[in-house]
Amino acid sequence: MRGGVSALGEEEFVARFGGLFEHSPWVARAAWRRRPFADEGELKEAFEAALREASREDQLALIRAHPELAGREAAERELTDESAREQASAGLDRLSRSDYEALGRLNTAYRERFGFPLLVCVREHTIGSILAWGAARLEHTREEEIEIAIGEIAKIAALRLDDLLESA
Repeated sequence: MRGGVSALGEEEFVARFGGLFEHSPWVARAAWRRRPFADEGELKEAFEAALREASREDQLALIRAHPELAGREAAERELTDESAREQASAGLDRLSRSDYEALGRLNTAYRERFGFPLLVCVREHTIGSILAWGAARLEHTREEEIEIAIGEIAKIAALRLDDLLESA
């Protein structure tokens, strides 16, 4: 990987990998500064380090840049291509009425409690597990939820990176 991805200029790197993070190319820019990358593992580590070392303000902006699960953005077809594929992979684009309403209530309760959307790496879940885990997470503190959200973003980005590298 040293000669390929590590050799990219900053703008080319950001253009290629900025989409791993919802409307937040700054994460890719911060990861680029950590090159060279010996392999895919080091690249993923650079992205996660960029997330975890960012200011709390930047972390919260990144969390808030994510859409709600089966929320307004999905209904209005405003999701990024990556988010649309991920939500569809978990069946969030074809929910029963009762699951759609339950997820809507959970999204509202979560946003009211924490001030940002519920983040879940949906490729690891079913609608049932999303609803159960989301409800349990309402018992956490805001700081715990910020840390969980950053961890979920890291998992989402790693899976998106795998997809990107496989298609290249």
